[in-house]
Amino acid sequence: MSIEAIKILLVEDQKLMRVGLKSLLEGQNEINVVSEAQSGKEAIEKYKIIHPDVILMDIGLPDISGIEAAKKIIEHNSKAKVVILTSHLSEQEVMDALHAGACAYVMKDINTEYLKMIIKTVKDGAMWLDPQVVPILREKNCGVIPPRQMSRAMFKEQHANLTQREYEVLKLVVDGKSNNEIAQELTISEHTAKAHVCNIIQKLVVDDRTQAAVKALKEGLV
Repeated sequence: MSIEAIKILLVEDQKLMRVGLKSLLEGQNEINVVSEAQSGKEAIEKYKIIHPDVILMDIGLPDISGIEAAKKIIEHNSKAKVVILTSHLSEQEVMDALHAGACAYVMKDINTEYLKMIIKTVKDGAMWLDPQVVPILREKNCGVIPPRQMSRAMFKEQHANLTQREYEVLKLVVDGKSNNEIAQELTISEHTAKAHVCNIIQKLVVDDRTQAAVKALKEGLV
């Protein structure tokens, strides 16, 4: 039985970027860019007509920002799923996008296959944050992620299956460190660091290191 392609509304004001993204995303018939918009207002109108599964939204648009467009779309339909795809990494834009209801905040230098994975998980109801965004949220920690309330003792009691070393690795994952950076900081091999990260992902019952970081922040684990 064939799986129906995910319907995407692509919102990007640069034609070359739109053409490139559409070509990359539609490579294996898993994703179908059903419509494109060059501005925020056009995106809002097209969403109301097309009702795509996911909106892939740039921030810098010629009329209203992608964040404002996302907010208006989500006000129209609270179940709308917006993935912010941008080169912007300002604290204000990250916070505004998440408060507007965006499901994901992704930097444009991301690997294409990873972007496809994000689109699929967002379509299924997940939230995804670029690793570069997590330290901003941890520092800001206002509204999007609840304040940390769990002590280290409580953490150990509720997550006793996480070892002390895995706890140390988790803190570095939350800080946005790569496996290589974790290995250097803890004086272990990169292979060992990767193994610890894999164990953490499995034990926290999440799909990837970013979701592990988000869960750790939301539950006050670090």
